[in-house]
Amino acid sequence: MRGKSGRILGDLHGLLVVIKGLPLAYSKDLQEDKEGLFDAADSLELCLAAMTGMLAGLQVDRGRMRAAAGIGHTTATDLADWLVREKGVPFRDAHGVSARVVRLAEEKGCALTELSLADLREIDPRIEAGAMEVLEVGRSVASRTSLGGTAPARVLEAVAAAERRFLAGPAD
Repeated sequence: MRGKSGRILGDLHGLLVVIKGLPLAYSKDLQEDKEGLFDAADSLELCLAAMTGMLAGLQVDRGRMRAAAGIGHTTATDLADWLVREKGVPFRDAHGVSARVVRLAEEKGCALTELSLADLREIDPRIEAGAMEVLEVGRSVASRTSLGGTAPARVLEAVAAAERRFLAGPAD
């Protein structure tokens, strides 16, 4: 899928270059749009079939997903956002604080949630107990409430919209 997406984007780029270069009057430039278009359509058809087969047999292990979500200190940006929102720290400075927190967690060989408040306050005394909550993956996911966000309510909205759009059948 990743490889095919690159190919499809390449076909799109080729088409856009042909269209951008069109003169005011028709010449034979548009003869060059077909090869990329057909290649992209064939690739997309193959991708949809592969994805359909994969999703049909997918079994989700929620526990492993939750554990994997925190790997790599994925909530470090949440700490930076907390510093900006709660303490008025400019993001460039808050980002630097988060980077030092990540470095400390890596040195200790632990997750961000396993650092103590004292550890965090040693890096930046503005960090308070409330900051510890934003380091939890579940809270991070739930905090993304904008359209298309990861908050459960937003995901359910997106699923409902997809069901209305794709499961209702073709429009007349």
